[in-house]
Amino acid sequence: MASPASTLSFGDVFRMAAFKRLWIAQLVSVFGDFLAIFAVFNIVTFQLHGTPVQVTMILVAFLTPLAVVSPIAGVFVDKWNVRWTMIASDLIRGVLVIELIFVRDLYAIYGIFFLLATVSAFFIPAQSVALRSVVPQGGLMSANAMMQQAVQFSLILAPFLAGAMVEGLGASLCFIFDILSFFVSAGLVMTLTIERERPAAPSANSVIDSLVQGLRFILSHGAISFVVIAMACGMFGMRCFGALLSVYVRDILLMKEKTFGFLNTLIGIGMIGGAYLVRKFASRSTPQHLVIYGVGGMGLAVFITALFGRFDTSAIGMLGLGFFAAFIFITAQTLLQKETPPEMLGRVTSAMMSLLAVARVVALVGAGPGAELFGLRNLFFGSAAMLIVIGVIGLWKLES
Repeated sequence: MASPASTLSFGDVFRMAAFKRLWIAQLVSVFGDFLAIFAVFNIVTFQLHGTPVQVTMILVAFLTPLAVVSPIAGVFVDKWNVRWTMIASDLIRGVLVIELIFVRDLYAIYGIFFLLATVSAFFIPAQSVALRSVVPQGGLMSANAMMQQAVQFSLILAPFLAGAMVEGLGASLCFIFDILSFFVSAGLVMTLTIERERPAAPSANSVIDSLVQGLRFILSHGAISFVVIAMACGMFGMRCFGALLSVYVRDILLMKEKTFGFLNTLIGIGMIGGAYLVRKFASRSTPQHLVIYGVGGMGLAVFITALFGRFDTSAIGMLGLGFFAAFIFITAQTLLQKETPPEMLGRVTSAMMSLLAVARVVALVGAGPGAELFGLRNLFFGSAAMLIVIGVIGLWKLES
């Protein structure tokens, strides 16, 4: 596959009623998630005065199930009813978030995030299958870009609102909104009709056989294996930086919650710009090149942020980080949806999620101690160097 070029515009895709409801469900649910996540980061960083290790453990607790559970979850998603899998996941997560209203113990927070991620491991591949079912192949690039834009619209608003709400009204309001968002999302998904393509031959009988099939497909497909491995390496370097952004705001910029929220908002704005332009680049570049450009560009953005340690250059870095991240995630998701056999999409998507989550967890486990041992800015320089080197090596491999 030379290019994931799309033949349908944003407007063409958004006029599809089923996609529109799926998009609104994504927007509402993700906005609630971001409110809750940034509320917890604000509580741990600025109220409980958490150490870098304690802050990074929030994401470790959330990402570990995505690394471990995702491959198995994808096998079941390929067997279960996609619509009811998404609905059940939304309802269960909505109930779990209720606990965040009442707890302020770090270990209880870690446990709730662990359970939330375990349920999300089933929802994410199911949503990918649903998108593939309601949108024709020619519109997948536009559809994935719009789904990412929904995420980024939420990322623009949620950090600022979460910081202001935690400071002025308390974190519970953020958690209540997240609870309601899950129930609204479940209601919207319930109105969808999702018709899955079924294989002509029977699928593997056991969970292990199904899991091996998905992993074998990724490793044997040249473009997909290249993109997934590059993404995993890039994610490692990016997460070494991103996990401690709140500590960077507190200790380097000497600012507080609202600045942390504003910088995350700029990441969202950058990703919206990247999502809009990726379709234009996709028509004249391969998916592998788009991912490599994204990885190298993120490294440059992190380097600018760490080099100057000022608010204005940090803002530029966050815009760049979001812009180039869009090239990676939209391209990879579209490639998987187009190239994967329909009956394997759940487990292949989950396998990619697992590899990315493993890279994130390893980075997060090392980020807190690394920052305490070498210094926060030196850790950021190391992250930037890793991303840029991966981009250069990847481009050299492609050209040769």
